[in-house]
Amino acid sequence: MKIWVDADACPGPIKELIVRAAKRLGINTVFVANKYIGLPESSYLTSVRIGVDPEAVDQYIIENAEPRDLVITQDIPLASALVQKQVIAISPRGTLFSVDNIGERLAVRNLMQDIRDSGGITSGPKQFGLKDRQRFADTLDRELTKFMK
Repeated sequence: MKIWVDADACPGPIKELIVRAAKRLGINTVFVANKYIGLPESSYLTSVRIGVDPEAVDQYIIENAEPRDLVITQDIPLASALVQKQVIAISPRGTLFSVDNIGERLAVRNLMQDIRDSGGITSGPKQFGLKDRQRFADTLDRELTKFMK
């Protein structure tokens, strides 16, 4: 198992949880971004800086993640592609994407995008909070525990 992080928009508290889990469990973890990502020194942590193309990070993760790897992303189309490859995908808010829920999530995302593209105003995501952090920590722990068994 390897952990992949779509790191461009990953909240700091989530990055810290991922780093701690990777170091504690000895799991290779790759932070992929369009910009520099500072990481503490560890043989388990690496970062990959990809070009400025907005889809480059997603494409890199899709090409390199393997079944049973775990990816942290809030990008629904990326999560959809990964679920089809049997890659575990979790949002920074703790949502576990699965074959059972990804179709609905993608449809809602596409509907909201269509509304925005046609000039409609939608509310943005709610502010990231302690409950989101805890939900993510619980989901990450549960998925890593399954893997370690």
